[in-house]
Amino acid sequence: MQNATLVSQLGRHLQRLRKERRLTLEQLSVKSGVSRSMLSQIERGQTNPTFGTLWNLSNALGLDMSELVENLETDVQANKALVHLSSANTPTINNAQSGCNLTILGPSTLVEEYEWYDLRIEPGCCLDSEPHNAGCTEHLTVLAGQARVVSGENALVLNTGDTARYRADIPHSIAAVGDGALHAMLVFVGASSRNA
Repeated sequence: MQNATLVSQLGRHLQRLRKERRLTLEQLSVKSGVSRSMLSQIERGQTNPTFGTLWNLSNALGLDMSELVENLETDVQANKALVHLSSANTPTINNAQSGCNLTILGPSTLVEEYEWYDLRIEPGCCLDSEPHNAGCTEHLTVLAGQARVVSGENALVLNTGDTARYRADIPHSIAAVGDGALHAMLVFVGASSRNA
């Protein structure tokens, strides 16, 4: 996550979700595997959580990660005909340990219907995902580099310009293969959107 304002907003949002579930910091720590001190720092907006931390917290709260980071947009008003969201105010999930960077491009109002991300993965690294909601799909377009996409027992390699469409309601992953980093556009489509 980048930008102090967004980190602060995430902290307040996490605290509200925790309290709605009547969980203490200690209880959420046990459920998520994230230390109590780290949780406290996140809630106070004092630390920049990693992708893995956000993933663990969303699972512990029974949410998709997109729900955990929803409503983090600033200066967005529904009645505006043209809205500008600066790069500094665009939510980004960084995980140096896994070599993945996800920039959340879609608005929170469309979470679980349509979500789109700018995805960057360092060479040899992988973004592993647990199953999302039943019937949902993902669509990955490679902008630069090569990707290996796995959905269940199916796998394929994509080159620059290629697109894969695959089930995301089963375990799936995206890996950067070849010599360079992977840069891709990732679109999530919820089951209700596909059936509309």
